[in-house]
Amino acid sequence: MLYDISLRIAYAYDNPADSSRHIVRLSPADLPGEQRQVAGALNVDPKPAEWRVHTDFFGNNSVELAYFDAHKKIKFSVQSRVERLEVSQKFDAAPTLSQLTHEISANRSLDAWAPHHFVGPTPRVPIDGATTHYARNQLGASFSVKDAVTAIGEGLHRDFQYDPEATTVETPMLDAFHGRSGVCQDFSHVMIACLRGIGIPAGYVSGFLRTTPPLGKKRLEGADAMHAWVRIWCGSQIGWVEYDPTNATFTGSDHVIIARGRDYADVAPIKGVLRSHGKHTSTQKVDVIPVKQ
Repeated sequence: MLYDISLRIAYAYDNPADSSRHIVRLSPADLPGEQRQVAGALNVDPKPAEWRVHTDFFGNNSVELAYFDAHKKIKFSVQSRVERLEVSQKFDAAPTLSQLTHEISANRSLDAWAPHHFVGPTPRVPIDGATTHYARNQLGASFSVKDAVTAIGEGLHRDFQYDPEATTVETPMLDAFHGRSGVCQDFSHVMIACLRGIGIPAGYVSGFLRTTPPLGKKRLEGADAMHAWVRIWCGSQIGWVEYDPTNATFTGSDHVIIARGRDYADVAPIKGVLRSHGKHTSTQKVDVIPVKQ
């Protein structure tokens, strides 16, 4: 699928910020065999004093910006044309959970996507008895990794309410879990905690979801804002697959990837520091439009 993607994020401060620094991850990724950015540009207003592009540990492209003069607002905009390829999910060699434990132990790599980085607690995803107990309750008689992913994802979709008013970007994962409501960030963090709690390596993906569904299909929730889902290591033969717990589906060409990491803290779209006081407001608008070919 070919998409035209536009994103606009604006921040306004009650009082001018004397200076600020930001790390920005807003542009779709180039991923061989998965996704290709045909054309794209990030624009920032006002123009920053410094602009530096770098690649982080997980291979995500980031832009570091710095302002040294006072400013009361910042506007970020992205325009991209992206080709998203359909990636088949092959589960014919899905290991059992006990087999997966042995495969993790046998993996000697410590590169960015070695499973060892994705089994323990991370800043936004503690491993807690409550989420682990929930995960175990979803498992049936079959204990393959595919069955576990599907059962937990469908359980969350059944038991949790999608509610943009229930949480904020700073809401702890366990608060969202016990409240049984939240948005895609919360669904993803809870699912990651559930999977890690039963020994399945899992990470976080930020991206976009198409706004126009295929003919005859239901429009998916979360399509008018940036989206998030989960990446799961399913053993040495299958490798990594991705699952969207907000919509209880394995991902496909509807999901456009920006960045991948252990949790939201690794891939936050915009994060930084500034010298100011008072409150700030932000707005976001996303359009993901299929291109007729």
